[in-house]
Amino acid sequence: MKITMKEVAQHAGVGVGTVSRVLNNGSVKESTRKKVEASMKKLNYQPDIYARGLKMNKTNTVALILPSVWHPFFSEFAFHVENQLELKSYKLFLCNSGGNSDKEKEYIQMVTQNKVDGIIGITYSDIDEYVSSNLPFVSIDRYFTEEVIYVTADNSSGGRLAAKELIKRGCHHLAYIGGYQEIPNETKNRRKYFEIECNQQQVPYQILDMLEPLVDSSERIESFLKENESIDGIFTINDTMAMDVCKLLKKNGKRVPEDVQVVGFDGQRITEGEEYLVSTIVQPIKQMACSAVDLLIGVIEGKQVEKRTVLPILFGEGKTTKNI
Repeated sequence: MKITMKEVAQHAGVGVGTVSRVLNNGSVKESTRKKVEASMKKLNYQPDIYARGLKMNKTNTVALILPSVWHPFFSEFAFHVENQLELKSYKLFLCNSGGNSDKEKEYIQMVTQNKVDGIIGITYSDIDEYVSSNLPFVSIDRYFTEEVIYVTADNSSGGRLAAKELIKRGCHHLAYIGGYQEIPNETKNRRKYFEIECNQQQVPYQILDMLEPLVDSSERIESFLKENESIDGIFTINDTMAMDVCKLLKKNGKRVPEDVQVVGFDGQRITEGEEYLVSTIVQPIKQMACSAVDLLIGVIEGKQVEKRTVLPILFGEGKTTKNI
């Protein structure tokens, strides 16, 4: 039979209210706190967190909305979010949305129903009307109609750096290959500032930017590469696309990096400490996750926090660019 708070109070020789204050970090003498905690341990008392949450309008649970756990960036981000939440005594509620806006709306409603305390969201759906500035919500990369808190890597510097690294390694005709969404988000700056850097350095470039969801992307990329045989340096929207481009180049008789050099964006690795799967603009994934958690908990606790956090990127050398 489950031990109750009343039984803990009787065992410790205190009132039920004292046990409640201990559980909720209220004002209690240190000697009393230790006595109550000892009784809870002795009786193996397990507090009903959900019931406490309903009573206090707080669950110590945060929802994380991801488009997919299959993408290495999203799964690594979730890993670091959960670790940081654990340090703050919060639990993670994972929503693998698959870009389903109805599913994402349900999770947003969970905040208003006090089922979770807040949300960290990587979402590309049309949910602006459901996200407001007074909702405990931290967005990654995307900004909304209202002034919602968001965390992003420095995509602008990333686009510039990709062009600089390719040019530095001897590329003379560059290309950008990517996919985009119609909703506003920071990732569009990867292409924009790649183009700015190419123009400033007077290096010719071609663009293939495909509206998502991507349909027949391999065929479109292959046709693009065949139509632009002189391209010797390619920057892609992310590492997954960079790997796809490398396969298509090889299929068409091009060697990477001897004939064509490729730079992605994200910093994907099989495991921590391993080499990058491709040469890449590395996002500070752990720092982004920790910042998102800290900002969200700040909002939950009623603190004033920064609305926009931009974190630095760096170039990660892989085997798809030449050594210099």
